[in-house]
Amino acid sequence: MNLNKSKEAFLEAKKVIPGGVNSPVRAFKSVGGSPIFINRAKGAWLYDIDGNEYIDYIGSWGPMIVGHRHPDVLAALEEVLTYGNGAPTELETILAQIVVEAVPSVEMIRMVNSGTEATMSAIRLARGYTDRDLIVKLEGCYHGHADYLLIEAGSGATTLGVPTSPGVPKDFAKNTISAPYNDLETLCKIFAERGEEIAAVILEPIPGNMGLILPKEGYLSGLRELTKEYGTLLIFDEVMTGFRVAYGGAQELYDIDPDLTCFGKIIGGGLPVGAYGGKKEIMLHLAPEGPIYQAGTLSGNPLAMAAGISTLSLLQKPGVYDQLWLMGKRLEDGIRQNLEELNVPAFLTRSGSMFSLFFTDQEVKDYKTVRSSDTEFYAKYFKGMLEEGIYLAPSQFEAGFISLVHTESEIDETIEANKKVLRRLKT
Repeated sequence: MNLNKSKEAFLEAKKVIPGGVNSPVRAFKSVGGSPIFINRAKGAWLYDIDGNEYIDYIGSWGPMIVGHRHPDVLAALEEVLTYGNGAPTELETILAQIVVEAVPSVEMIRMVNSGTEATMSAIRLARGYTDRDLIVKLEGCYHGHADYLLIEAGSGATTLGVPTSPGVPKDFAKNTISAPYNDLETLCKIFAERGEEIAAVILEPIPGNMGLILPKEGYLSGLRELTKEYGTLLIFDEVMTGFRVAYGGAQELYDIDPDLTCFGKIIGGGLPVGAYGGKKEIMLHLAPEGPIYQAGTLSGNPLAMAAGISTLSLLQKPGVYDQLWLMGKRLEDGIRQNLEELNVPAFLTRSGSMFSLFFTDQEVKDYKTVRSSDTEFYAKYFKGMLEEGIYLAPSQFEAGFISLVHTESEIDETIEANKKVLRRLKT
């Protein structure tokens, strides 16, 4: 595979962009080598500047659920190019109405520009609404790069967090408690000690930022009851799972009613977007109705709103999520058969059209078990799949995504590539 142009482009980028990329995972540091530079995408395929083509399982990290360059989305974008920006448009209301109708826990919603902005704003709202300072986050769940979210757990179950990045003041991190995902017992201990001080618990209901992890039976419902008991808000970060694992997100799948929900990715059809919404009583504390301030010059911009409206309209068609589930199941079954036939120690997770393959002999259920994965083996697997024309996440700890335009043929080609690469790595 010739990647000379991508290598040259990366060297040039590094002269003016730290690390040559604008988001760290794109640099391929976890898997080695130089990143692929893309110059075209269509449907389920990516094309790089060297002329190579790939079946895409990143989908712009999730939002391209209807595929790249869907004609309906392109037409919607073209229609709003004349709108301008910085003043209200009807598109904001239309998209808000679609989300409110789709997600029963969301009675009002505020548009922002990114997932980080959504989670940061939701936490500020929760603190202002409850008049409390502490928040709880779950290990391995990523909610953007706000200072108080870049923390790791202390030495004990109720120890306040410590910064994981230089530049994060200890005074910021000390207001965040980190706890293991899928461990309700530890959360109960935390609340028994500090519950009256905790404004909110924020989590990905189905984590996708340490690879895809599924919640244990009763975990999310138990967390909902625990937060209600202490008057703590429950924030679901559905930036990744919203409109992905089901039309109503993970909260539809698990029948949970969070107080606030954060969105992104799919609701902008692949354009920069974020949003947070929830109970009307809480949302009306935001300026200009209430005292809690949050603003954004490009929030609700017409391009993102138009792309989101078009994408969500496509997802309302009958059979859409059945199709996504079937393609996900086909990929899962094929890979599981390969793993069994070749006797490769691995743990595969899937929720609808999201999936992860961890190279470990343990059940993967939280951040600790995720870290048992053989990242060196994954790096070799990633490179092998890339050579076979399959574009996966350049990190063991990221989820994969299937779109509506992935066909049986492309899924089967991926399964065959998986078998070929695993066989080669086993010898």
